[in-house]
Amino acid sequence: MPVHVFDNAIALQPQADGTWLGHTSPAYGNMIGPFGGITAAQALNAVLQHPQLQGEPVSLTVNFAAALADGPFNVIVRPARTNRSTQHWVIEVQQQGQAVLTGTAFTALRRDTWGASEHPMPDVPAPDEVPPSTGPRRVEWLNRYEVRFVEGGFPGAWDGADHGASRTRVWMRDHPPRPLDFASLTALSDVFFPRIWRRRARPVPIGTVSMTIYFHAGAAKLKETGTGYLLGQAQAQAFHRGYFDQTAQLWSEAGELLVTTHQVVYYKE
Repeated sequence: MPVHVFDNAIALQPQADGTWLGHTSPAYGNMIGPFGGITAAQALNAVLQHPQLQGEPVSLTVNFAAALADGPFNVIVRPARTNRSTQHWVIEVQQQGQAVLTGTAFTALRRDTWGASEHPMPDVPAPDEVPPSTGPRRVEWLNRYEVRFVEGGFPGAWDGADHGASRTRVWMRDHPPRPLDFASLTALSDVFFPRIWRRRARPVPIGTVSMTIYFHAGAAKLKETGTGYLLGQAQAQAFHRGYFDQTAQLWSEAGELLVTTHQVVYYKE
């Protein structure tokens, strides 16, 4: 069976000095360098493959310090502190000896407790009732995902009209379909287009500076989700002096909240 394009993209080779060697993937190319979601997934994959890993990811924060150039890179990960059931990781991605990404991860051995979600999945049409997006895809990584906009798709015209709100709801999954795991869920958390494009209908230059992902499901729940669609909802909170933040939630088709995420984005006008 052929290896999925996503697995080829996040593949890392262990090095004698304890680092991991990776390479950018043309399949996930963006306007400049790679899609940020795939870079975040590569960073997390180094933690997931580390021989000292304890537990499963609970949170991941990545800070995009500089644009990642096409080509090889090194990932340096180390457990900064290991407790009885939790582990704290420090992550750095380097090219030519310079940091292009810094980050942290928190993993834990989860235990059964009471639980609840205060973000129920919105009442929306099922994926097969929503047509797939078929518009022009100017960057390659968009071809790696199937998206079906329920509301808040790309503006019909880039006319600078203020839409008054930036919310998007969209069904999404890997293309071709791939069973869900922590790495692919990380990348899917960044599939949303910048909220300022939705709010103002202007393709202004943007760049994500920092992104944090909180995982609310373990590996068993992700395995249950399989190759199914995820419903994503994203909305900005404030646009101020060149930066805005946007939050997002991703649910499985069964209505399970899998992830919440928050990122800060630079924009220029």
